[in-house]
Formats: sequence, structure tokens, C-alpha cells
Amino acid sequence: MKILAITSCPNGIAHTYMAQEKLEQAAEEMGVNIKVETQGGVGAENVLTAKEIKEADGIIIAADRQVDLSRFDGKLIINESVREGIHKPKELIQRIIDRDGHIHHDRSGNTNQEDEEQKSGMQMFYQHLMNGVSFMVPFIVVGGLLMAIALTLGGEATSKGLVIPEDSFWKSIENIGNLAFSFMVPILAGYIAVSIADKPGLVPGMIGGAIAADGSFYGSDAGAGFLGGIVAGFIAGYIAKWVKNIKVPKAMAPIMPIIIIPIISSLIVGLIFIFLIGAPIASIFEGLTTWLKSMQGTNIVILALIVGAMIAFDMGGPVNKVAFLFGSALIAEGNYAVMGMVAVAVCTPPLGLGLATFVNKHKFNQGEIEMGKASFTMGLFGITEGAIPFAAQDPFRMIPANMIGAMVAAVVAAIGGVGDRVAHGGPIVAVLGGIDQILWFFIAVIIGSIVTMSVVLILRRKTPTLAVEADNVETSMASPDKTTQGTEDDKLEEEEQTSEANSVFNEKVIHISEQSLSRDEAIDQLIENLNEHGYITDKAQLKTDVLKRESESTTAIGMNVAIPHAKSDAVKAPIVAVMNNKQGVEWESLDGTSPQMIFLITVPSDSSDTHLKLLQRLSRALMDDDIRQSLINATRKEQIYNILKDI
Repeated sequence: MKILAITSCPNGIAHTYMAQEKLEQAAEEMGVNIKVETQGGVGAENVLTAKEIKEADGIIIAADRQVDLSRFDGKLIINESVREGIHKPKELIQRIIDRDGHIHHDRSGNTNQEDEEQKSGMQMFYQHLMNGVSFMVPFIVVGGLLMAIALTLGGEATSKGLVIPEDSFWKSIENIGNLAFSFMVPILAGYIAVSIADKPGLVPGMIGGAIAADGSFYGSDAGAGFLGGIVAGFIAGYIAKWVKNIKVPKAMAPIMPIIIIPIISSLIVGLIFIFLIGAPIASIFEGLTTWLKSMQGTNIVILALIVGAMIAFDMGGPVNKVAFLFGSALIAEGNYAVMGMVAVAVCTPPLGLGLATFVNKHKFNQGEIEMGKASFTMGLFGITEGAIPFAAQDPFRMIPANMIGAMVAAVVAAIGGVGDRVAHGGPIVAVLGGIDQILWFFIAVIIGSIVTMSVVLILRRKTPTLAVEADNVETSMASPDKTTQGTEDDKLEEEEQTSEANSVFNEKVIHISEQSLSRDEAIDQLIENLNEHGYITDKAQLKTDVLKRESESTTAIGMNVAIPHAKSDAVKAPIVAVMNNKQGVEWESLDGTSPQMIFLITVPSDSSDTHLKLLQRLSRALMDDDIRQSLINATRKEQIYNILKDI
């Protein structure tokens, strides 16, 4: 089975490559050959060749922006969002295996209707909009940074603030920045139209966007701004798509995309804007801008709370991108305050979560501590997606913590008058000179990050401790027979503990292995061990029940631990089979580690919640790094048993 994939997100920074990694990991586990082309911020990488496309069994498109499908004519395609590629990579691959897609039929290099029908109307609207945003953002970043650098290095203080003299070299730099800004609305509209109608939509989209930005066409001083650009892009795109679907004589086909479609579409969208909708949209946009500029006190705090919550809610997803678009588009109108709120909110979740793992390490396992380092680094560069791994593992605690911290940071930024001249956030923008009120910016980031950290540590459950202390564990490991030398009371107490432990643990079904094993091979060995010692009646039935549970989601919980479990008619009494595998078993794991300790919890079908209690108690105990590492490092079954009987 050979599968190809394309991943792409609006900004082309984090989600694009996260989806690539998840698809590649899932394919390896499923025994499928996959190649993933990434269409990120630096362009297409790992590009699919014509030979690879010809030999492929299917194509996975995991993208939130328009992808050219013309090279996939006649191939099986599934078309989903980039988040599906991150969160459901196995399901996407399985759909190709099951032929659960559609055959793409190219029509003159254009995406056909079947591809769009795979997504809902709202998903398509979001994809078209984000395609425009992804091409618009670099113009705002370049323009904002050039203007910020020019003002910082060449500005002179006047009663009106920093002003660059007309005869200064830095005035030329500022003018280049202003020029970059002037492309914003036409580019936004043009690439929305391209997403809808492919290349024939570019010219009418950009012309429509330029008319939207220039109010002189319809008697407005301010123009229709980014709202007009969005409307122009959608109108131009659907008009161009309608025109190109008109059947024409073959002799006219070559000139359709370069003459007929652009002229007709540009004329229609231009006239619609000039005579029908330009002035009304300009009035709405002017009212919005005036309202934002007039916001003070309580009103601006409410706006900041909304912006902060949206940014942190899905960390780079659709809600986040709507707030980001709102803030970045207003930069061109001279309103930097909303982007200032965005700039502090985007970096607060990853910085706060990173700080939490530094400040209170015992509440996090080793894998999470490593994720915390990456999260903190991504936060410095304004990449909210650094918080996603934490939110994915514990959404009901992490997402509220992220939102609260980001909301507080945005409010502090609003009160302090923080402005951001660049369509990006995080300390990196402040270092490059794109932030107004830089002191308040850092105050907001620090306060928001500390709030996020504090809420996480409050909500995070403390790692459970066992009755036995680490030094006692080490003693029992060093001298497993020492307990037999104690007093009669000690012996009686030990016998009681051993009796209770024997109800679920038995030294006979603990196994230490040096073999390199797959998941299924490890499960087979554990079941065989139970069968040899008379705990089960049917090996095949138990394996079916275990794998059925495994198919719902992996039981490899991370930290080199897996806890497969099942209720089964084949089990006589509750029992936990244990394997210590020094090589690490090949198993899909939540943090990517290979399980070295595997606990197979099996209970009879008529048990109520015995397996759940065992699972809960065992998984909590294994959060203790010392206990877990002692089990992994054990070299004798007796050592493992002595530790487990205290759980």
C-alpha cells in the first residue's frame, strides 16, 4: 500500500508539520508506505513526483488552504482539514485502505465539485478565507517590521509622536513598508478567489480587492477595508467559477482562462462593488473602526477578554484564526491595539505551560517536562501551537488554564496601551521593534504566563505517592529476601500484603524479556503466560477482547508504560500479567516512547468495575518517576513483584 499526502495550514508554521509527523508515525505503525508533501510558509517541501503519484493507491489532503489537485487526475482522494491529519491520522489512512474517498477528475486544472462536497459549507468558507489570509500575512509582517525599524532608528520625537523627516534615508524604508501594506486587501481578496476558482480567480479577485480598498470608486473616504476585501474575494471567486463552467466551443477554450474569464469576472465584480455594495460595506467598516478607536475603560477590557479567549481556545484553529485575522487586518487601518492583545495572548499558553513544568516538575512526567521545554521555546516565537500536546492529553484542565491566562494578558495589554504593528506575536516581535509600549507588553506576557502556570498547577492532580518510600523500594530491590528475617509481626503483615497482592498479582505471570517485540507479539506472550498458569480458558477469545479495546485508542499511556486491559469470558479471576521488556515494545504511544513495562489487566466479563479500579490505581502509581524507573530497571521478577504488591 502506497499513500501520498499533502499537509498545509494557513500560516504554514506549526500545524503543517505536526500533521506530517502524525501521518508518518501512523503509517509506520500500520505498515503502510507514505510520503507527505508539506506546503508550509517556506513553500512546498518533500514534493511528490509524477512517478510517485502514478504508483500511489490514494492521496490524503489534510489542509486548511487551497491545494492544487490538477496533478491527481484519476486518483482516489480524501480531502479533510489539517486538524484531522493531526488528531485522526490512522482514520485517514484507513479510509484510503478501505477506498472510502472519491476519484478526482480534473477539469482543466481545476478542483471539481466532488472535492468541495467532502467538506461542509462552513469548512469551505474557512478554507477559502484562510487561503487569502495565508498570502496576506507576509505583506503585513514585512510592512509592519519595515515601518517599525524605520521609526525606531530614524524617528524624531515631536508633539505628534515619532515622526521620520521627509529628507531622511529612513523615510524611504517607511515608504516601502507602507507600500507592502497597500497590497494587503488585494492579496487577501485575490487568493480567496484563487481558492474558489483556481488561477482564473486571481485577477478579478485582486481587482475587486483593490476597488474595495480604494473608496474613491464609490464615494468613500476610508474604503471598505479588509471586510470589503473578503466580500470582493468571494464574489470574484464564485463569478469566475461560474464563467469558467460555461460550455464554449473548443476554439475558444485556450483563451478562456487568460482573457474571457478575467475580463468578464473583473467587470462584474467591479461594477457590483462600485454601484451596489461598496458604499454600504465602507460605512460598516468605518463604523467598526470608529467604535474600536473609541473603546476605553470597561469596553476595551471586554474586547480584550473576548480576543484572549478566542486566541487560546483552540491554539491555532479556526477560532484562533478569526481573532488573528481581525487584529492583523486592522493594522493597515492604523489600529494596533487589537493586534497588541493578540500578540500577548498567542504566546501566553505555551510560555505558561513551559513554566509550569519548570517550577513544579513532580506534577509532570519526563515526557511532559521535555514537551514543556519545546512549548516555552515556541512561546518565545509567538507560536501558540506549542501548547497543543498538553491540551490534547488533558483538555478539560489545560484549555481553561490557557484561556484564563491569555484573557488576563490581553486585558493588561489593553490597559497598558500595547500596540503591535506586525501580524505576529510573542517576544520575538518586541525584540524586532514591532511593539508599542514594550514595557507593558512584557508585563502582560509575564502576568499572563504566571496566571496560566498557576491555574495549571492548581488544577493538575498531584502525582500519587505509594505507601512504600523510594529508599524502601531500593532496599527491597537490593535484598529481596530480607523481609523473611524480620519479626513474627513483620512476617504476618507481609503475609497479609502478599495475600492481597496475589489476588491481582502473581510472581509466576511476571516476565522479563530481552526480545524486540511488536505490540501483538507482546500481548501474545502475556496471554500465553496466563494460559500456562491456568488463569484463562481461551487464548484466542482473550486476545480478541484485548485488541478490541486497543482499537478504540492506544493503551500505551507514555513514559515507557502500556496498560492493555479487557473484560473477557475467557478469564477465570482478576489477574495482571506483567512484562518488563528491555528493548521497548513497538507500540503507538501517547508521547512516542516505546513501552518497557506492560501490564495486561484481565477480569471476567461479570466483574463490575474491577478492571477500572485496577487501571486507575496502577496508572496513578506509575506517575511516580522513581517507582516507574525502579520497575523498568528491575532485573528479577522478585524485584518487580515486591514493588507491585505495595500498590
